[in-house]
Amino acid sequence: MKRQILGLAGLLMLAVAAFGQQGDIRGFVYDIESGEPVIFANVVIAGTTTGSATDINGFFSIPQVDAGSFQLMVTSIEYDTLIEPVTVTANQITNVKLYAREASRQLQTVTVTAQTQAKLTEVRISTIPITPKQIERLPSIGGEPDLAQYLQVLPGVIFTGDQGGQLYIRGGSPIQNKVLLDGMVVYNPFHSIGLFSVFETDIIRSVDVYTGGFSAEYGDRVSAVIDITTRDGNKKEFGGEVSVSPFMARTLLEGPIKKLDESGSSVSYLLTAKHSYLDKTSTALYPYINGGDGIPYQFTDLYGKVSVNSNTGNKINFFGFNFRDSVSFSDVTTFNWNSTGAGANFVVVPAESNVLIEGIFAYSNYAVTQNEADERPRNSLISGFNGGVDFTYYIPDGDVKYGVEVVGFQTDYNFYNRLGLRYQQQQYTTQLSAFVKYRKVISKRLVIDPSVRIQYYASLGEISPEPRLGLKYNLTSRIRLKFAGGLYSQNLISTRSDRDVVNLFSGFLSGPESILATPDGEDATTKLQKATHAIGGIEFDVTDYIEFNVEPYIKYFNQLIEINRNKIVPQDPDFATETGKAYGIDFLLKYDYKRLYIWLGYSLGYINRYDGEQTYPTHYDRRHNMNVVTTYTFGEDQSWEVSGRWNLGSGFPFTQTAGFYESIDFLDGINTDYTTTNGNLGIIYADDLNGGRLPYYHRLDVSVRKWKEFASGNKLNIVGSVTNVYNRENIFYFDRIRYERVDQLPILPSLSVSYTF
Repeated sequence: MKRQILGLAGLLMLAVAAFGQQGDIRGFVYDIESGEPVIFANVVIAGTTTGSATDINGFFSIPQVDAGSFQLMVTSIEYDTLIEPVTVTANQITNVKLYAREASRQLQTVTVTAQTQAKLTEVRISTIPITPKQIERLPSIGGEPDLAQYLQVLPGVIFTGDQGGQLYIRGGSPIQNKVLLDGMVVYNPFHSIGLFSVFETDIIRSVDVYTGGFSAEYGDRVSAVIDITTRDGNKKEFGGEVSVSPFMARTLLEGPIKKLDESGSSVSYLLTAKHSYLDKTSTALYPYINGGDGIPYQFTDLYGKVSVNSNTGNKINFFGFNFRDSVSFSDVTTFNWNSTGAGANFVVVPAESNVLIEGIFAYSNYAVTQNEADERPRNSLISGFNGGVDFTYYIPDGDVKYGVEVVGFQTDYNFYNRLGLRYQQQQYTTQLSAFVKYRKVISKRLVIDPSVRIQYYASLGEISPEPRLGLKYNLTSRIRLKFAGGLYSQNLISTRSDRDVVNLFSGFLSGPESILATPDGEDATTKLQKATHAIGGIEFDVTDYIEFNVEPYIKYFNQLIEINRNKIVPQDPDFATETGKAYGIDFLLKYDYKRLYIWLGYSLGYINRYDGEQTYPTHYDRRHNMNVVTTYTFGEDQSWEVSGRWNLGSGFPFTQTAGFYESIDFLDGINTDYTTTNGNLGIIYADDLNGGRLPYYHRLDVSVRKWKEFASGNKLNIVGSVTNVYNRENIFYFDRIRYERVDQLPILPSLSVSYTF
């Protein structure tokens, strides 16, 4: 017995001694020309499979590496392979900074291999990472590549139109999608003309689109998350870009305030501005639209950022924006919104601890107003802050992330329904939350990613525990199975109804504090909107150049809340509840090799709601949706590029018209003289809500790009594009009163010129 105890003690001592001979490698990978972080690069110890992928800050961590000298190898699609020596000292953290050089486009025949570190070590289900280079591969509407156009080709994403269109992600409405810009909440990311977002493509570092099943890192939304990170300004030299097209003019300026030097510290800035004048140019260039009245949309976007970087990798960013949008349909309606925001985020890398600390504090404001002929203005304001701190601790083959968040906002809403009854709400809301997330790769096969979020809604007095789970199993290095699911909740409510086919105005409300009734008339157990997600999937790297992904999904919307549009008298409840379900399957096939890029996405989806009386499809229940994108680069110096996108979608549902009548509002009650009062034209709708279907939608867009690089490094870019090449008449909506069909935008040729310096 004594020998066994001594033997066990000896083994423990050997284990401790072996552990004591290990150290950690961590650091950042930067672009050698601009100092910008290199994201999603693989950093491995040469000759082994031990390594990590850089995050959006260019940061990587490889814990518990045996002491000794090694070669670190950095590989990325867009950069030349970099090999640097590194020496690991026992019981110490080895900090490194690596500088990669962007691969020359003329010589670049890099194999875009699917065997990346992240695919084998992260679940990444319902997650689509996007970079600016991917956005630029799409045909550029008006010669301007834009995130709004790229999101439309993603499987599971439905876009409802060029004019006033919105994005719906796997059954969720826009209010159920959280949009973050550098960690700051953006309440309306898309302009009224649905071709453009508020985000300038050239300042985007990365975009992560979570179409469902997202982890506890994100909260207060029940459908999806779009997380956008902007890049820093150039840390070494002044530069910029100017661009003009028939749609808009834009400019970008960037450079160092304190140039990056050998010490590794720097201060840089980034400024962008774009302004559309399509409402003016369209009357001359596109006189065949709207009877010569042109396209009545106008917007202005401003964004600025200052980045302060230390020699240890610590950094803090200060940023702010102002986005404005206006629409003016003469004699019908005017619509305006204005969005502003400012904030700061930071990254701290403690010298003696293998942990990464990130934080954010920001304030944003969104105000919208609509005026119509009824002289009853609609307006809505939401303003508030969000702040939080996250800690990521790196362990062998995984990490632990935890954090806290506080959100506070004010809503001020004023609206009249068709009977002239006024809705008004002013409310202050505070939300507190905490989360913990654990990721671990077990035996190189199984990846587990459990997490939990505790969300406290102070104004409602409710606590929402939300467990979530992500799993991946690597059958082989090329075939991977995955799953994600969890519980989700949110407080914020939109005044836009899922029954509205066309509605520019969308206000924001905090959840009601009063007890709600379920669709079946019983007392609801919660004042929140809630959903449950379950998503499966298969990833298959057919070859090094062909990727195939399939994901079946289901989202149960356990409770949805909206304004009671059937309110007749002031005593009626202001809010109504519904339940719903969205389910379907998404397919994605990608080919990317040398000069040819092909993207083929197809979605089959079903979206319905139950309001207590009937189960009906939502107006964005597009059963079939397919996108084909092709890009080909050619020429001796590969300076020519042709791109095409074809979209096919089945028709949206709509409620058919059964008849008309004279509508008298009886605002004077029993004193109303209905024999002499002039009423309005009322519409009798069919009993079957959204029982009809509009025609199929399809559209082809193409663009040709030519660029010329000069000896000074400056570049001229010329893009010719045609939107809706064969001038398909896709229906926008049908005016029941005038009995007229209104179509989406017709063929739009364009030419843009940009100069980068």
